[in-house]
Amino acid sequence: MSKQRSIKQFEEDRAAAARIAARLLLASGTTSPRVGGVGECTIHIVDDECDIEDLCQAVEDMADDNKAWKFFRRDAAMLRDADAVLLITSLRCLDDPADINCNMCGKITCDYLREAERLAPAPEVAFTGPLCVFRANNIAYALDGVISQARNLGVDYGVFWSAGAAAMRLGILPKATGFALAVAISVTEKSPFRDIPKRYDEINERTMNDRTIQRLWPQFRSIYS
Repeated sequence: MSKQRSIKQFEEDRAAAARIAARLLLASGTTSPRVGGVGECTIHIVDDECDIEDLCQAVEDMADDNKAWKFFRRDAAMLRDADAVLLITSLRCLDDPADINCNMCGKITCDYLREAERLAPAPEVAFTGPLCVFRANNIAYALDGVISQARNLGVDYGVFWSAGAAAMRLGILPKATGFALAVAISVTEKSPFRDIPKRYDEINERTMNDRTIQRLWPQFRSIYS
């Protein structure tokens, strides 16, 4: 086997390992306990490079929508180095409160939450709350299942609420989603989610340029061939 071929084989195997790991993380997050023992979370895998790039661009666009979201550009730079992104949703926290009157949402009863005026969709709004906090907390159980499995498999991971909000804006999640988080994973020698400088979005443009070239190359090849 030539050196070039062996390097290519390693890259293909590494990417395949990441895809397999993503599905094992989905299994662990799906079977983690839920309050009430009913299904109300879904997990969706994004592992196509073009789809990940679309998600990253949506995160970058949101950085200009709210002055507190400037760090979204740094999140997007880290997400570009991910091999896969798992999107964890909460499907019942928006319009189906738990009917236990726990008061975590700030209302006396769940009926008051049902009648509460929701935030109108706007560029500077990430999630159109108020939400049933009791329901939304189930994401934490799913997230724990995903992260614990990632640690068992030795897979690097990072948690991003920015990507969850961006995925909701892109419309790639179920319509009933009221809240979403993202877990990005990487099978690389250096984790792209740890020990990152503050201006990482300015420093690391290599991944974005590489993916742009890979996306455009088939078009140029078809034109000039």
